[in-house]
Amino acid sequence: MSAAIGINDLHNRLSCRDDLLRVNNASATETSHLSRERFDQLISAARVALFIAPAAAFLLAFEQSDHYEGGHFLWFRKRFDKFVYIDRVVVALEHRRHGFGRMLYADLFKRATHLGHTRVVCEVNLQPPNPVSDRFHALLGFAEVGRATYDDGAKTVRYLAANL
Repeated sequence: MSAAIGINDLHNRLSCRDDLLRVNNASATETSHLSRERFDQLISAARVALFIAPAAAFLLAFEQSDHYEGGHFLWFRKRFDKFVYIDRVVVALEHRRHGFGRMLYADLFKRATHLGHTRVVCEVNLQPPNPVSDRFHALLGFAEVGRATYDDGAKTVRYLAANL
């Protein structure tokens, strides 16, 4: 199924990064705004960097031992010995509701299992709310393992984990 829709490794693909960066920044409220330099750094550091051509969707994920200092990632690192952390999964607006997010997650779950992991983790905004992401993650078996509030109370996230 992955091959049919063209899930590709983003590590060595430079030609689509500008388009994927635009996709990311169009969803900055749910993820975060990135410069091209920071986007390239994240891709280089990520254990798993996947995309669906032609810039329809992408996913970046890190293992617990990867060199990454994101605050949410560090929250998981303090609590779990071994995991794959999904930093971001973004689907372009015109490609939503076609199952691309689910396909990227399925591919990541296979890769995580192959790497010897039994847990995939992520966070989802509680405030501001993100009910679409909440439903998506619940359907994939994610359960809440914690919460954090930051930016002087403006944002709250739910920390989620799925056992493989």
